Amino acid sequence: MLFVISAPSGAGKTTIIKELFKLLPELEFSVSATTRKKRDGETDGKDYYFISQDDFKKKIDGDEFVEYEEVFGNYYGTLKSEVEPCLGKNRHLIFDVDVKGALSLKKLYPEAVTVFIDVTLDELVERLKTRGTESNEEIEKRISRIKEELEQKKLFDYIVPNPSKPNGLQNAVKEVEKIINKYK
Repeated sequence: MLFVISAPSGAGKTTIIKELFKLLPELEFSVSATTRKKRDGETDGKDYYFISQDDFKKKIDGDEFVEYEEVFGNYYGTLKSEVEPCLGKNRHLIFDVDVKGALSLKKLYPEAVTVFIDVTLDELVERLKTRGTESNEEIEKRISRIKEELEQKKLFDYIVPNPSKPNGLQNAVKEVEKIINKYK
């Protein structure tokens, strides 16, 4: 089964997925490829495959991606080599992708379960500022994209709120865990 967890930047999808692996160790993570720079604490091959723009474009030309896109000058994509070995082998693969990538995966794999992590625009902006990984200019660029992504949530199988209030994250993790357990 394919589980696609998606949200605008800053909604907490990566944090939720990390918590899910503690609760559901049988899940396998689909490592995406990207051309963006590695952030502190990230590991190549675990968090992302960090590759050059040239290598990414060669993989595009070689039809090596299930889905990909360019976001703010960086490429992100899901490699076929991450997905195809799991298909038909009773393995559960979880994806951490942006909204457009999630909808592309759903078109290719209609059986995939899509989950949108929902947070208000104000909370997302505050989280991005607090995270400290983007400049103010980058945050402003992301805001227009976030608005578009929030409008797409109705296209997902499930919408799970992740508010910035006590127990918000824990409740979101429990809700996603319930969803996954329905399909395993």
